[in-house]
Amino acid sequence: MTEADAEGFIGMREVQQVYDDLVQVSSPYGCKETVERLIAAVAQVPMGLVAHINGQANAAKKGLVVDCDQILEIFRPDFAVRVWSARKAAGLDIPLRLHIYVADGRTITAYRRPSQVFARYDHPDLVALGAELDRIFAGIVENAFAAQVS
Repeated sequence: MTEADAEGFIGMREVQQVYDDLVQVSSPYGCKETVERLIAAVAQVPMGLVAHINGQANAAKKGLVVDCDQILEIFRPDFAVRVWSARKAAGLDIPLRLHIYVADGRTITAYRRPSQVFARYDHPDLVALGAELDRIFAGIVENAFAAQVS
């Protein structure tokens, strides 16, 4: 996927940087609301929220203070079976993740493009799955950051 493709998927949100495998998108919301909206968007797809790792809360247990730093692990059992069926070793790369953090006063959501995550396995089924998941992840972020309609 090219940077232009990623921008098209994200729609109205600013794509800050697109590396070979990383998309970073600025959220119009603060950390808490960004995480809540992403969790809701994951459920709408539907995808499964495998884990919510709250770095802020975990650091606080050790008496440390960190700004927004959370990870949402996302996947679905039928996608997992497709990964395992294509290449068992690719199972190491699931679930896929969204990383939510603050940089320069802005809440950022970052994720590795699934197509790039699975490209290293050089299997046509994983290429197809990666492309499918690229659209799903871009849709999750776009839906989470869409303006609320009342």
